[in-house]
Amino acid sequence: IPAEESEDEPPAGEERADIRLSERDTAGGDKEGSRAKNKEGAVTEDTDDGQREGEEAEQPDQTPASSNKPRKKKKKRKPKKPSAGETVEDNDLEDIDSLLERLEDPGGLSPQSQGGLITDSRPLLYVEHRNLNPENELKRYFGARAVLGDQRPRQRQRQYVRSTWLTAPKNTWPRYSKTGIAMRLLDTRRGVQHFTFEHHREYQQVQFKFLDAVESMDPNNIVLLLQMNPYHVDSLLQLSDVCRMQEDQEMARDLIERALYSLECAFHPVFSLTSGTCRLDYRRPENRAFFLALFKHLMFLEKRGCPRTALEFCKLILSLDPENDPLCVLLLIDFLSLRAREYTFLTRLFQEWESHRNLSQLPNFAFSVPLAYFFLSQQEERLELERSQAREQAARLIQLALIMFPSVLMPLLDHCSVQPDARVASHPFFGLNAQISQSPALNQLTSLYVGRTHTLWKDPAVMAWLEPHAHEVLRMVEARDPLVQEAEHKRKIRYQSAPRNIYRHVILSEMKEATAALPLEVTSQPVMGFDPLPPLDSIVSYTRPERTSHPSNESTLSLFFRSLLPNFNLQGDIRHDGDDEAGAGQDLNQGVNRLMAAMRDMLANIQFQEPPRDDNPEGDGDWD
Repeated sequence: IPAEESEDEPPAGEERADIRLSERDTAGGDKEGSRAKNKEGAVTEDTDDGQREGEEAEQPDQTPASSNKPRKKKKKRKPKKPSAGETVEDNDLEDIDSLLERLEDPGGLSPQSQGGLITDSRPLLYVEHRNLNPENELKRYFGARAVLGDQRPRQRQRQYVRSTWLTAPKNTWPRYSKTGIAMRLLDTRRGVQHFTFEHHREYQQVQFKFLDAVESMDPNNIVLLLQMNPYHVDSLLQLSDVCRMQEDQEMARDLIERALYSLECAFHPVFSLTSGTCRLDYRRPENRAFFLALFKHLMFLEKRGCPRTALEFCKLILSLDPENDPLCVLLLIDFLSLRAREYTFLTRLFQEWESHRNLSQLPNFAFSVPLAYFFLSQQEERLELERSQAREQAARLIQLALIMFPSVLMPLLDHCSVQPDARVASHPFFGLNAQISQSPALNQLTSLYVGRTHTLWKDPAVMAWLEPHAHEVLRMVEARDPLVQEAEHKRKIRYQSAPRNIYRHVILSEMKEATAALPLEVTSQPVMGFDPLPPLDSIVSYTRPERTSHPSNESTLSLFFRSLLPNFNLQGDIRHDGDDEAGAGQDLNQGVNRLMAAMRDMLANIQFQEPPRDDNPEGDGDWD
C-alpha cells in the first residue's frame, strides 16, 4: 500500500495542473468571446474528467477490499474545481516568479549595473534600508559568525516586538507603550511631503517635568523621570550626554537608540525614510529631537567603525531639510564619504549641488573632492580614460583649494607630522600670516576640517601627490596670477560671520580645534544637549505654564543661594508674552533690588562666635 500511494500521488498532482490549465483556457476564452476556445476548453475538461473517472474506477480494483484508502483519496480530490480567488492567487504567484526571474537575469532591469556601481538614476539622497543597520557593515568586515556569535539562540526566545529600520529593540529595554508622540502630515507641495511631530497633553506634562529636572541641575531627577516614562525622548538625549561625560559610552549609545526607537514608533504611515521627499521643519521644537538623535547616533556609529552606516544616516538627516540643513551635516558628509570609500557619491554630490549651493566655498569640500578624485584615479579596476580624467580633476581642484584656503596647508601638515620643504615653509603665502589674517568664521571652518580629516591625509601617496601642486600654487602666486587676487578678494568679503547652524554643528561635533574658536556670544549662554542653540524664529505650538512658586515667598538665604545658580531668573520664572518694555524693565529692577536687600539682610544677621578660651594661659604662646 505505501508503494501504491507513492505511485498514485504524482498523477493526482498532474491532474490538478491539467484542471487549472484547462479552466484558465476557458476563462480566457470567455473574456475574448471566442466560441472555438470555449469548445476546446469544454473538450479538454470532458477528456480530463473521463480520464479521471477511469483512473478512479481502476484504483479500487488494485487495492484490497479491507482498505478504506479510496475513500480518503476521494476526500482529498473533492475540491476538483478551484474557485476564482484561487485562480487569481495562482496568476499573481506566476507574475511574481516571472518578475524575480527577470531581475535575476543579467540582461533584464536591475537597480545595479554590471560593474556593481549604483546607477545615477536613483536620487542623490536615496537611503537604503539595509545600509541603516550597522550589523550588515560589521558582517562585511568580520563575518556573520564574529558579529552575531551567541545572539542567534537568544533571538528565538525573544518576545515579539515591533520591527524598525533605524534601531533594533533590545531585550533589556523597558516594554514599549504609547508615549504621547504622534506625527502629522501638514501638506504636500511639488511632490514633497511636510510632516511634523506632535506632543499630546500627557506628553506635554512630562516635558514640563523634564524642564524642571534640567533646571535642578541634578541628573538623578532625570533618572527618576525616566523610570516613570522610559521613552521620553528629551530625557534620553540629556541623560545620554551625562553618561558620555562620565565615560559610559555603551549606556550613552543605548539611550540614543532607545530615543530613535520611540520616535520611529510614532511615524506617520506615509512617512518614508528612503524616498528623500519627506521634510521636517527644525524650527518646530517637537521635530528637533529627531534631528539630534539621528546626529548623535551617527557620531556613535562613526566612532564604532561603521562609516558606511554613518554616511547613510547623514544622508537621511540632509534629506529631512536639504535647503536649510539645520545641523550643517554638509560639513561632515565629505569625511564620511571618504572614510566609507564612497568616492563616486561625493563627486556626484559636488557636481549636482555646486551650481546652487557653492560647495567649493566650504573648505571641507574644496579639499575633500580632489582627494576623492585622487583615490578614484588609483583604482586599477577602472578604465585608463576614467583614471586619467580623475587625475586631471584632482590636480585642478586641489590647486584651486590651496589658492582659496592657504591657511589649511600648514596645520594639516602639522597634524600629519609632516615637515614641509624649505620653500613651502618660508613662503608667506602659506605661513602664519595666512592664518592670522583670516576671519574668525573662516578659521572655525578650517580648524574643524583639519581636526576631523587629517587622518585621511597621512597616506604617503597622498602627500607625494600634494607636494608638486603646492609648488605649482607658489609659482602662480609669484607670477601674480589673477586667480590668486580673486581668491583673496573673496576671503575678505565673505566669511564675516558664521550662521547659527555651523555653531550648532561645532557644539555637537565636540572637536576641540573648532570649539576653541567659538565666539563669546555662543560660549556665554548655556547649551543644553536636548536643544543646543535653538533657532531664533522657532514655531512654538505650546508654552510652559507659569511657575506657581515665586522667589518672593522664599527665605532670604534660599534666594541668595538660588542667585548663585547659572539658570537663576531675576523675574521669578515669570514669562512675559507681549508685555511692553517698561513693565519688563520695572520687574527687572524690582528683582535686583530684592536680591540686594536679601544680601544686606543676610550679611547683617551673620554673627561670628569667638573661639573658646583655654584655661591654660601658657598655650597662647604657640601662635608665634
